Amino acid sequence: MAKYLVIVESPAKVKTIKKFLGANYEVDASNGHVRDLPKSQLGIDIEHDYEPKYITIRGKGDILAKLRKEVKKADVIYLATDPDREGEAISWHLMKALKLDEAAGKKVCRISFNEITKNAVKSSLKAPRDIDMNLVDAQQTRRILDRMVGYSISPLLWAKVKRGLSAGRVQSVALRMICDREEEISAFIPEEYWNLEALLKDGSAKKPLRARFYGDEKGKVSIGKKEDLDRILEELKGKPYVVDEVKRGERTKTPPIPFTTSTLQQEASKTLNFSTQKTMRLAQQLYEGVEVKGKGTIGLITYLRTDSTRVAEEADQAARQYIGQHYGASYVSASEPSRKSGAKIQDAHEAIRPTDISLTPAQVKDSLQRDLFRLYQLIWKRFAASRMSAAVYDTVSVKVRAGRYLFHLSASHLAFDGFMSVYVQEEDKEEMGAALDKLEAGKELELEKLESSQHFTQPPAHYTEASLVKAMEEQGIGRPSTYAPTITTIIARRYVAKENKNLYVTELGEVVNRIMKENFPSIVDLKFTANMEYLLDGIGEGTVDWKTVVRNFYPDLHEAVEKAEKEQESVTVADEESDEICELCGRRMVIKYGPHGKFLACPGFPECKNTKPYFEKTGVPCPKCGKEVVIKKTKKGRKYYGCENNPECDFMSWQKPSTVKCPECGSYMVEKGNKLLCSSETCGYVMNLKTK
Repeated sequence: MAKYLVIVESPAKVKTIKKFLGANYEVDASNGHVRDLPKSQLGIDIEHDYEPKYITIRGKGDILAKLRKEVKKADVIYLATDPDREGEAISWHLMKALKLDEAAGKKVCRISFNEITKNAVKSSLKAPRDIDMNLVDAQQTRRILDRMVGYSISPLLWAKVKRGLSAGRVQSVALRMICDREEEISAFIPEEYWNLEALLKDGSAKKPLRARFYGDEKGKVSIGKKEDLDRILEELKGKPYVVDEVKRGERTKTPPIPFTTSTLQQEASKTLNFSTQKTMRLAQQLYEGVEVKGKGTIGLITYLRTDSTRVAEEADQAARQYIGQHYGASYVSASEPSRKSGAKIQDAHEAIRPTDISLTPAQVKDSLQRDLFRLYQLIWKRFAASRMSAAVYDTVSVKVRAGRYLFHLSASHLAFDGFMSVYVQEEDKEEMGAALDKLEAGKELELEKLESSQHFTQPPAHYTEASLVKAMEEQGIGRPSTYAPTITTIIARRYVAKENKNLYVTELGEVVNRIMKENFPSIVDLKFTANMEYLLDGIGEGTVDWKTVVRNFYPDLHEAVEKAEKEQESVTVADEESDEICELCGRRMVIKYGPHGKFLACPGFPECKNTKPYFEKTGVPCPKCGKEVVIKKTKKGRKYYGCENNPECDFMSWQKPSTVKCPECGSYMVEKGNKLLCSSETCGYVMNLKTK
């Protein structure tokens, strides 16, 4: 009997796969990559056409030695690493490290499966293939470009700012996106607007109907200033409120498409409050296999790194059959939901879905830890919903006339829940009054009162992990496998602080971003980076030569680094003398730069270890107590303005306060670009600095 060896990436898969195969099969794991570029040097031979220099990763010697012994015993070796370009590269590195391409009399095959189930694994053994060198080259190119950027620019940041910093081909663009959003928010000038609602009584209704001001016969009208509101209120005095138009109809809400890596990360963040990193860690466990009572170790979901929404025909049919049996024929979708388009999609992959639709969340709940269960339940419900009918709402839209003005009311009632019987998102939770059903055109309503409320337009929201992933995907920055590690890196480097889900750029992040924009504009250019992703995809498809991409990339980068080394001035963020005297030893304290920003330290270290917070003075008196306003930072590094007399005075502001008082209400004003804005939420007065 022939002996077979199956090599997978993760030890967690070994147990799951071994039970699917017979006694002649040995299953072992490489524990991820076994070879990589050396850490001590660039590892790319610039003089010899950019050939990478690979070495065995430290600690992988014993694993390779064990695998070599298994190779000797086997007649056929199956390289069964993950079904993406990273997995393809690991298989190629295994082949080189184990010298499988030189092994006489042994058959070496590449197999891949999108889910770790008995059918998928056995089917892959019947369809062995050669290693796809296009995918390997795509991964190699990504690794080489990332190494070139990191190893060329990071030493510059060490020299000009401080040690321990890093730049990255994708991480630096993600940081730039966050900085750009911060600048948008800082420069945003709120604009005043008013809402006007009429509370109307219909004799048969217990509660008044709340109708929102719409406009006039010409169309929608926005109420900007208080003067506009007062003019409208004056015109409405004494006017009867008559139902002008009643429209009844039907609205359908289409089911969601199955999860991709990006949408799973976004939805898990919104509904489960998971970070992108946590979502991927849990999804990896569900994919590799978990112990389920009565079934042993099984993989519960398909491969977790994908940008495709395609579903295998077998899984699609199984889902439709399950839905028909458990919910009824009317709940089965007549067609597949619309798929993503536009960006390049690796359609060889499937969407993220349960491997077995009949294995419901309720059946596995007792076998899974709480968070694993919650993520599996989310994936199961989303996939089931994607194969179900649309939800149907009965709708009523009413326009009420008062003089020349119109007010609008609308309501909807869920007539058929369809996919919402399984999967309801926050925005789907709507159910409104049946009171409108009784209204007919020409009916006069009694005005109880008019209610007005002042509002101001809001700045763009700070990025969250979920919204940053969405923006990166829309811009073509990174790929499914890079979203989570990119965000994790910029937070770990303290370029970005995460507070209450929101991402804020730190002072350190601002410094690094400024240096990158000034010296390496193409590296942090969104279009350039997106185009590079398309080229990498082209290499994977065999339409672009990988060496051509590297040859075109490196010389410009090298030239920019050399120029920056000569022209970029050092950023003095450490060891400046301050006016503070160390109360322990009498030395003049110095300003140092730590992970959270600037702080004061005694220069007598290590004899004197005294440190204290450093607050940059602004020259602005505190609006509350008259002491000086200083620049402070939250524990995570976000900058704000507070009183030096804290905790006696609790003044704080996210924007820099001004010495100018608002001429309208007397509140202090804050700086917003080239304007001053009243700090009072109910005033909204704006002053141009040039006419101050």
